[in-house]
Amino acid sequence: MCGIVGYIGPRQAQDVLISGLSKLEYRGYDSAGVAIQEQDGHIDVCKKAGKLSNLAAVLEAEPLLGTLGIGHTRWATHGLPNDTNAHPHASEDGKIVIIHNGIIENYLPLKEQLTQRGHVFRSETDSEVLVHLIEEKYAQTNNDLYEAVRLALGDVRGAYGIVVTHADHREIVAARTVSPMVMGVGEGEMFLASDVPALLPYTREMVFLHDGDMVILHDDGFKVTDLAGREVQRNIEHIDWDAEAAEKGGYDSYMMKEIFEQPTALTNTLIGRLHDDTGEVNLDIKLDPASFKRISIIACGTAFYAGMVGEYLIEQLARIPVDIDVASEYRYRDPLVNEHTLAIVMSQSGETIDTLEALREAKKFGAKTLGIINAKGSSMTREVDDTLYIHAGPEIGVASTKAYTSMVSAMLMLALWLGRARGTLTEQQSRELLLAARELPRLVEQLLTPERVEHIKQVAEKYAYARDFLFLGRGVNSPTAYEGALKLKEISYIHAEAYAAGEMKHGPIALIDEHMPVVVIATESKLLEKTISNVQEVRARKGKVILVLSEGDTEHARYGDDVIYVPRAQEMVSPVVNAVALQLLAIFTAQKLGKDVDKPRNLAKAVTVE
Repeated sequence: MCGIVGYIGPRQAQDVLISGLSKLEYRGYDSAGVAIQEQDGHIDVCKKAGKLSNLAAVLEAEPLLGTLGIGHTRWATHGLPNDTNAHPHASEDGKIVIIHNGIIENYLPLKEQLTQRGHVFRSETDSEVLVHLIEEKYAQTNNDLYEAVRLALGDVRGAYGIVVTHADHREIVAARTVSPMVMGVGEGEMFLASDVPALLPYTREMVFLHDGDMVILHDDGFKVTDLAGREVQRNIEHIDWDAEAAEKGGYDSYMMKEIFEQPTALTNTLIGRLHDDTGEVNLDIKLDPASFKRISIIACGTAFYAGMVGEYLIEQLARIPVDIDVASEYRYRDPLVNEHTLAIVMSQSGETIDTLEALREAKKFGAKTLGIINAKGSSMTREVDDTLYIHAGPEIGVASTKAYTSMVSAMLMLALWLGRARGTLTEQQSRELLLAARELPRLVEQLLTPERVEHIKQVAEKYAYARDFLFLGRGVNSPTAYEGALKLKEISYIHAEAYAAGEMKHGPIALIDEHMPVVVIATESKLLEKTISNVQEVRARKGKVILVLSEGDTEHARYGDDVIYVPRAQEMVSPVVNAVALQLLAIFTAQKLGKDVDKPRNLAKAVTVE
């Protein structure tokens, strides 16, 4: 997602900002900009749509001289990717300048109020409300920039990493909630960035800011407070990473980093779209939900299993018949499609060739088309009638993790949108599910605590040398079993199969013996007791049962040889939480076997040839 860099010290800020932003290009972006305070205090802003090289070329021809500056690469959410919507954004007098990562959920009512009070907006972004709010608070706080930012943030709801400077002050004020931010400490200079790689050429001394932290940076140091203004202590950590380790955030693989990025990715997928006060979901989709008589979901691999979850959710919440097809089969089976069909294509890259060709097949027969896609500007986004971006950010590991859980979350929102529009969900039902969805980032964060992760690692290592695995699930978590089996075989090369738990006795039960680990997703659900009955069938044949249970379920724990507890989640949203536990099981198994989890053999991140 977006990249942030800030600098105050003796160096020319332009050089630091461009260098830092170049180290963050892997995060994805569609415009870039800088703001630099000149010696007389005036702030110059330069921003350009497109690649960072566009901005760098302008600055090389006409450098901005100054030793305090902030820089940004933007991944558009509100407003087109153009020069005007690019960051930084400035107040009307040009004295206050901000950059912002994240989404301000309540920006529309704030913008209306500010407009009524005489503020003039230049961009289409949600971020610009921040600079106008800070401008008002600055006048009310006797020109105290820190206090103005703190009070302004009290009026906003959403996710943010925000960096602010003012022409009359030699200081930088920053704050974060959800969006990551790290501070670099030098000798007589200070740095800020959204990730460590941007700072490594200049310092190895880092301070990782926590949710709800604010910080003031001067040439000779910094002060960290909470949003109430109380000073807090944050340790300076020495980072001894090489360039590749820095891009991995200190994790030993991109895949592990991306597993731990899921609370942030889920926040980016969900936030700003859920209005639990009204039970409505705002997806900015222009398709008419009342015009569809059936839905076809088309995808490959991990995206296909996310689509399977979507099939359950849409049919239960919106009461529309749903078919799901592997894209490579859909293309050749002469599907029944007409103008009353909505074809949903799902792809992280938006370039998967089978899915792209299936999309074209559906369009040929008159279907309306919707893409659930991560990569902006990809081929599918140009060919579908409408797009629901998942905003998971770049995913480098070949085996999908955060894109999968973000796709499942997007499917939940789509099902809610359809259900409300078609009258199959009451406002109360929708509000309850929206509140459950809003909890997902927190629940995944709870799952990723060191104690839980270490326990899953121990379970994985216990069974790492098994030749075969079986994964079982029921209802909305039946697809979770398929996704868990796929993850394990993709990166560990262990043969793994998945079945709906009720199907086990129709064949797979013949495989079970004392050497067969069976992973059973048995979290809280209306089918839990039936799932436990299937577990009993495994135990009767001496299979080794790894139970995935909801936190606090001690009643059923006795049926497992090993138990993985996950935070308790509402059944419809539980596939997201449960998938993360299975991702950890897979990666620790593969690591125990010495496999390269980022580059599994024979696999590519995006399959662009048949």
